[in-house]
Amino acid sequence: MRISFCCTDTKAQPWLDGLQAALPGAVVEVWSPSAPLADFAVVWAPPQQFLEEQTQLKGIFNIGAGVDALMKLRLPDGVPVVRLDDAGMSVQMAEYVCHAVIRHFREFDRYEADVANGKWSYRKPCLRQDFSVGVMGLGVLGERVSRALTQFEFPVMGWSRSAKAIQGVQCFAGEAGFHDFLAATRILVCLLPLTADTEGILRHDTLARLQPGAYVINVARGNHLIDQDLIALIDSGHLAGATLDVFRTEPLPAAHPFWTHPKITVTPHTSARTLREESIAQIAGKIRALHTGAPIASLAGVVDPKKGY
Repeated sequence: MRISFCCTDTKAQPWLDGLQAALPGAVVEVWSPSAPLADFAVVWAPPQQFLEEQTQLKGIFNIGAGVDALMKLRLPDGVPVVRLDDAGMSVQMAEYVCHAVIRHFREFDRYEADVANGKWSYRKPCLRQDFSVGVMGLGVLGERVSRALTQFEFPVMGWSRSAKAIQGVQCFAGEAGFHDFLAATRILVCLLPLTADTEGILRHDTLARLQPGAYVINVARGNHLIDQDLIALIDSGHLAGATLDVFRTEPLPAAHPFWTHPKITVTPHTSARTLREESIAQIAGKIRALHTGAPIASLAGVVDPKKGY
């Protein structure tokens, strides 16, 4: 069995060592043009040339949960694409989102500003029932985030393309439920996959449907958000602010207004980092299963190219 590793912006050797240890009978190597044909590929944003040259692949394994970079390429027909379905990311995402929600709800950002100015202040506590949290995207990460938020007794809602049922979460689905979901939301969390349908979904007409004083948390992809629309709605007073972990250009350009806007908190795409050891174990297990004849349908994280996730 031969495995080709083609991951941009990733240190290859730790992955090679880990995959080799997990699959001791395999040949694991970094791809280069005209490399030998492999049985399986482990990738992150590979070039089109890689897919055109590797004509005997039985499976393509993405080292992240988001596959939008792969969906831009011409994928080989009939070859399954498999994404990470958790690998330690969901608990990180739940931590990050709960922190951002609670920081806004408890006004810790305003207390921090007061302390920085040497001011001892007091604010009347907000009512939890007034801060409904709406999670857009109810996949593995979105469901975990929703469940975590219910533990803090916030009213939690979720919206997804197809109907879902999560205990303690009021679920909306499809276009029919989208506007009602937005109208009921005070804190919006974006965890959608990036597809042609969801690109730019956080725009003026969408965000304007949120409750007055709403807060936006984007931990999905930068291309979900129209930057200028967010700033305009914050400056108009309709939105209270935002926490953003993902951006259209990364690293965020030094001149971008997000850096200095007083009501926007920026973090450097760190809400849920890929944990290498857990990811290698997951990918190796799925490669082993396919290699020994397991049906594709038995694997978690198989991507539907028509949906883009």
